[in-house]
Amino acid sequence: MLKKIILLLCVVATFIACQNIEKSEKPENLIPEDKMVDIITEISLLQSARNFSKRIFESTGIQGQEYVFEKYKIDSIQFKRSNDYYADNYEIYQRIYDSVKQGFERLKVKLDTLQLQEKRIKDSIATARKDSLKKAGDTIEPDFEELSDTITKEKDSLIETKPVVDSLTTPVSRN
Repeated sequence: MLKKIILLLCVVATFIACQNIEKSEKPENLIPEDKMVDIITEISLLQSARNFSKRIFESTGIQGQEYVFEKYKIDSIQFKRSNDYYADNYEIYQRIYDSVKQGFERLKVKLDTLQLQEKRIKDSIATARKDSLKKAGDTIEPDFEELSDTITKEKDSLIETKPVVDSLTTPVSRN
């Protein structure tokens, strides 16, 4: 009987404590939704990179959130107040995180495409190398160091043709 009374008191105390939850007011310098999507996306990518290999991430000298705040010309207080405001407004926050998720899905498709292109280039080079050896009547196996250098040069030429963008992802505001 005593356990039931204590349980009842705990439940009542919980309901009373949850009655006066204050929502965050809309801050004066609220970060717009599309910019918030870009910021959360980049912060998530940076945190993932740090979690994947902390040593390599730290060797880059990038300071994570500070880098993102500087890039988007905001400060941590503005981000916190905006994040709190959006978190209190579930529909808006859900919309923001759905956009972040869609951005990651688009990024995955891009990366998968690049990986497939790289594989095709490697396969093409290996096939061309074997064909050239057969035509020459040479029975020597291909020089894998030379093949590796050729692949690296091909990858470098692909990378050089890409425009340089100061962002980890394409911002939502540019889509």
